Amino acid sequence: MADIESRVVIRAVNGNTLTSKAYSSPRGTNGYYVDRAKWSPDSQFFVFSMMSSGGHSPWSFPTMVYSRRKNLIAKVSDMIDGRPLLSGDFRLSAPHTLSVVTWKREGDLDDTMTMTIDLEKAFAKLPASSN
Repeated sequence: MADIESRVVIRAVNGNTLTSKAYSSPRGTNGYYVDRAKWSPDSQFFVFSMMSSGGHSPWSFPTMVYSRRKNLIAKVSDMIDGRPLLSGDFRLSAPHTLSVVTWKREGDLDDTMTMTIDLEKAFAKLPASSN
């Protein structure tokens, strides 16, 4: 199963690697693989949701965002006060607005809400250690 775990590589037009991040595990059973990925309408942000390769935390969908301007990959949960994403589905709308599903109350997986994030503003507020 090691071959389903992912490494995300962002490259420039000329093929040079701008950044990359591995989401694999040594045994291939407790890493993550990319389930869904999409560029924002303005092409400034790349959003990707992941699923566990080993079945742990089946209700949690780590979702990441790459900022072209900052050349940084950050966790969406850091943009919404540490809340987990309860679905790998997300919506992007112009120019760079991300909508995700999380819980209303901590630990309540049945009571969800959609949060909308302006990715440019969210990246401006992130601490340097969020990737």
